Amino acid sequence: MRFKDEDWEKEIRKEPFASSPFQDQHKQNVLRQVEWMKTGEEHVNDAPDHKQKQHIKRRNRRNVRSRPRKVVVVTTVAVAAAAAMLWNGQVLEPIVEKVYPVSALQLSDDPSMNLLTSEMKQTVAMTMRDYLGKQLEVHYAKKGPITGWVYIEAGDVNKSDYAKMWLDGKTGALVEADMRSEMSGNELEHRFLRQVPGLLKGINSDPTLKPISARRYVKMKQGQEKPVWFTTLFLENGKGSGSIEWTRDEAVSVSGTVSSDTVSTDLITNASSTIEALSGEPAPALKSVTFTQNDKQLEETTDLYFGDRYVVSRVGGRFSNEYTVMDFQRGVPELVTIEDHEQYIEKLLTLDEKIIRQNAAPIIQKMFGIDLDKYVFERDTNNIGMATFRLEEMANMIQVRYEEDARITMITISDL
Repeated sequence: MRFKDEDWEKEIRKEPFASSPFQDQHKQNVLRQVEWMKTGEEHVNDAPDHKQKQHIKRRNRRNVRSRPRKVVVVTTVAVAAAAAMLWNGQVLEPIVEKVYPVSALQLSDDPSMNLLTSEMKQTVAMTMRDYLGKQLEVHYAKKGPITGWVYIEAGDVNKSDYAKMWLDGKTGALVEADMRSEMSGNELEHRFLRQVPGLLKGINSDPTLKPISARRYVKMKQGQEKPVWFTTLFLENGKGSGSIEWTRDEAVSVSGTVSSDTVSTDLITNASSTIEALSGEPAPALKSVTFTQNDKQLEETTDLYFGDRYVVSRVGGRFSNEYTVMDFQRGVPELVTIEDHEQYIEKLLTLDEKIIRQNAAPIIQKMFGIDLDKYVFERDTNNIGMATFRLEEMANMIQVRYEEDARITMITISDL
């Protein structure tokens, strides 16, 4: 599509240019290029042989239409790619792939690739481009004898980049998908990266945190109209760290290092006291604070890190509130053989309830003023080394993590 000269100037002032981090100098370079194009066209129109050239173009138009369609498409793609403007050294949009998606598709030399029709190839290429964010090499294909679906695999199942798709054997349409990928932070699509400073600023975190890496998961079940994709971006600089999660294109969770000034002194004082109760020693100095706003769970979490060993987390939500104190550098014994693992698990599963109670009761009493005698003990068989004390007539509960010697290394109190 060709815009009139004045339309180019309007386009330059629209998104993504209007509020993007691109420098003003680059915008001026594009505007100067537009002026040069305008000047060049005026000179051509004023040339004596301009009308003659226009007549020749009209006379030859019939010959152009009679050319093979493939030649016209390839020429169009090449011209579009050549006309793509560069901005900060990057193409604004992958134009060739936009016009002809299959051009970026990677296929192995496996004979099973012959099962893929042109429609299937286009579906695979567009699905990876639009949802996964990268093209993985397709190395296996197989047609189901009953459904008639064509199953394909791409990437490596043992690595971070892997994809499985099921395609309709007749139409080539996507039926199901299960994909994942990992990329460097600056490879994430611009529509995500442009949100980062504002989202971090919204939780009083550092808006200059830099994208380090990103993970993408894509799921689609039979009957769904299109895939659902989940993206997590990890951020970091010399001062702190953070992460942002998106479901589709909507940010659902934002986390980042914040100043201790944003936390109440009461919370810091209580956190120090609970660490002292857990460890039996004075709490180390407060090292950092992380705040997380999770719109998916309707929760806000404040994590206070003391020294290099302890973290206190306070979770406040619409449906529940939790308070956790944890020793995340607890001493777990070195387990080399399978027998060592089995013996360690057996000790945790058979550790007497009375011993766990004796160790947990004084800590919980000191932290929260709660008498454990009124609570029923439940061992968590799904999480080895975890147990729950619960009031039968009330919903609140206390969860503890214990070691083989009955030392308590984590306590969580919930008020559901």
